[in-house]
Amino acid sequence: MNLLSLAWKSLRQRRTGVLLTVVTIALSVFLLLGVERVRVDARRGFSSTVSGTDLVVGARSGPVNLLLYAIFHVGEATNNITWKTYQDIRAMPEVSWTVPLSLGDSHHGFRVVGTTTDFFVHYRYGARQALSFVQGSEFSDLYDAVVGAEVARQLHYKVGDSIVLAHGLGGLSTALHADKPFRIKGILAPTGTPVDATIAVSLEAIEAIHVDWRGGMRLPGRETSAESTRHMDLTPTAITACLVGLNSRLSSFAVQRAINEYPDEALLAVLPGVALGELWHLIGTAESALRAVSAMVVLVGMSGMLTALLAMLNERRREMAILRAVGASARTVFALLVVESTLLTTLGAALGCLLLFGIVAIGHDYLLAHAGLVLELAPSSSEWGLLVAVIVLGVLAGAIPGSIAYRRSLVDGLQVRL
Repeated sequence: MNLLSLAWKSLRQRRTGVLLTVVTIALSVFLLLGVERVRVDARRGFSSTVSGTDLVVGARSGPVNLLLYAIFHVGEATNNITWKTYQDIRAMPEVSWTVPLSLGDSHHGFRVVGTTTDFFVHYRYGARQALSFVQGSEFSDLYDAVVGAEVARQLHYKVGDSIVLAHGLGGLSTALHADKPFRIKGILAPTGTPVDATIAVSLEAIEAIHVDWRGGMRLPGRETSAESTRHMDLTPTAITACLVGLNSRLSSFAVQRAINEYPDEALLAVLPGVALGELWHLIGTAESALRAVSAMVVLVGMSGMLTALLAMLNERRREMAILRAVGASARTVFALLVVESTLLTTLGAALGCLLLFGIVAIGHDYLLAHAGLVLELAPSSSEWGLLVAVIVLGVLAGAIPGSIAYRRSLVDGLQVRL
């Protein structure tokens, strides 16, 4: 305790340099833990983009490609699933529910998803969280639309606004479905998933806006009004993909095999968790780069502390000599510098943790709405491990000037150098 008190008093005498050192370490720790928090939570959020869904079914391609266009709405499907095939999948005794997805249109760069109201009932993300509305409700009319949080934020939409969808992803003025505008019926709460950047409409609405289109082109001379379309048979002929929930997860592999061997059509059923793991393996190499950068920042912070300690050590040679003169052993001088270094590192680490937790707590909603990140407040086990590693580095950094002071003799400290 006497050594700790002495170290604390010594640091207080050099408070300006000590403060700068603590701030440097705090910023280093903040960056290290911040990168780790983003890495861990981004991976957790990525792997739980869709939860509670047992199978994702689409035309036969590759698992990653199917996941990209069906869940993340990136790229295009190689083929569609006929409505009859979808009905056959839905009628399987092991299947509890299905959610059809029809993709292909857009609105100002955001994807349009044709689906049913079952989408808002069965789609889960994160820890099996259900979709919720900040305004309005699910679509009920043929020309109702539900927009994600990111769509509403960027385009400044509110319930009741009128929007026009575009054919395909280009959004050309010649490809607009301007004759059949939609009314925004609801706005979803932020989820941190691709749902935030989508516009959901009914499957019948997708059919309605394409009654005058064939092969991606508007038929010349055909202009079916929005009202007359309401009285037509709008049963879909095909969909892009579907989400499948089973009565028991134990039957996942059996149903997957049955769908993959479906005789009338080339289909692919994938387990979302497995496919998400494969996809993360492809794009997750950035993890190593992020951790390397943050580790280098911490090393720079430790180097700064070591430099400060060595610089101050030369000024404290007489102080060290006086301590030796009043009875302190060389080991005591060594321990004093190690304790000072440990205190600096611990204070910096604590300040860095408080800074991180404060920013996460204050900016939780902002990060979710603008970056799609759901950051947890509680530190993970990996973060505790990193904190321990930082403090150990601080102890080792203090051992270097401590060993120098340990080797210096009493006479060297008391002599006057011109």
